Amino acid sequence: MKLESERTAGLWAPPPPSLEAVLERLDALSRRPDFALQRETALARALRSYLGNGAGRIVAPLAQETELAGLFLLCDFYPEDGQLTLIEQLRDVITEHIPNEERAWLDPLKHSSMDLLALTSPLKPGDALTLRSVGDGTLWVLPAGDFVKDLSAGHVLLTRVIRAPGEEESGNAVWAGCGLVLSPTDAESVLRITAEWRREMELSSGSFALGEWREFTKRFGYMLLWAFAQLRMDALVDAIGHIRYRCLDGRPYLYAVALYDHHEHRLFVDRLSEMQELEPEKPADRAGGQSAAGLSPAHVWVQRAAEGDVGAIVARLTLTSSQLIVECDSPERLDLIKHRLAASLGFSLHFRGEILQPPVRKLSVAELMAEESLTLAVTQEEDRALLNRFLEKAYLEWSDQSHLALGGHTPRHAAATAQMRGQVGALIDEMARHDPGLLRTGRTAFDYNRLRAHVGLDEVAG
Repeated sequence: MKLESERTAGLWAPPPPSLEAVLERLDALSRRPDFALQRETALARALRSYLGNGAGRIVAPLAQETELAGLFLLCDFYPEDGQLTLIEQLRDVITEHIPNEERAWLDPLKHSSMDLLALTSPLKPGDALTLRSVGDGTLWVLPAGDFVKDLSAGHVLLTRVIRAPGEEESGNAVWAGCGLVLSPTDAESVLRITAEWRREMELSSGSFALGEWREFTKRFGYMLLWAFAQLRMDALVDAIGHIRYRCLDGRPYLYAVALYDHHEHRLFVDRLSEMQELEPEKPADRAGGQSAAGLSPAHVWVQRAAEGDVGAIVARLTLTSSQLIVECDSPERLDLIKHRLAASLGFSLHFRGEILQPPVRKLSVAELMAEESLTLAVTQEEDRALLNRFLEKAYLEWSDQSHLALGGHTPRHAAATAQMRGQVGALIDEMARHDPGLLRTGRTAFDYNRLRAHVGLDEVAG
């Protein structure tokens, strides 16, 4: 699903100078050493969606999300150790002089909360804005400005507004600084997701007294941010699913890689040659035939695209005397080939590992909202780094796993014997000759001297 609101992302609505001044005082108070842990806890809670599962490496919170998280810290957060809230400290403890026009905002801030506010009518030049809370129907009247020129009736703002001092009985309010602009569809999704989480909290706690909407959002308003972030993550997953990765020369980038060991070279040659979607391709960097160590010759098959990039290589299978390397342009294609291999070769395959993720990229709002499928070019440096991480893990683990080509011995154990030391060296030399990075970039992606040293062999001059 594409997050519709990514188109407008958000707005900045400057608060009155006196309100801005008191917010700055609260922020300075939150940065004092005795409140540092509380500040970290509050912000981590509000921005939790971007801190887990590595999501923040791919997409960062919007500036308005971070700002609203900061307002949660300043206005809503109750320290769990019994410490006073920031507003309580500023109102009741701080003895320095605070101008009355600033102090007048403390109670309105204390009673404010995050909300979903729908614009109820078309914008008219010079008119104030009337917005209705999607949660409880409360009407708010707020000043307009250039910052709302892109809004239209039906837009919903995830924001915080502050009731003006002395206007306790009216709906006159001011902006707290920013808002996230949502389409009606996205706002409905945020409300639904939040309601589901609320029900889960009630069931798990056995309490159905989380309060009316305003009380709930005062205590748990950060859940609205979580729900918005979930929509962004869903959009991200959808966008990633449609990304086309390319090498710098335009060829499909084969980032999904699986590695197998085997011990039946002739059988593999026969079965792979029978797969109609594959065609044989002689590797450019090897002449074939028996190696000096008596290892079987390498064979390469490729699969070419039948649609879109017609004729382009979308999968490559490299068979050596003891390994099968499968490279594909997507996890889906790799999964299909793996199923074909399992059906044809069964227990002759010994899975050693795979990598399914392309190089990590921060995706911009513009990239997420692109109408066409996004195409990203992968540099040789990114390619080598990705392959290196995969091969390093797979090959260093290989050192201590039994290997049929070594009579069931581990490479490390075999390398410690004079009789088998040469066999281990020959297998590692073969790995180096058929390193996936060598064909892609002309340089091996992995330093095979690390593997040689790991099993107790001498390094080989490069």
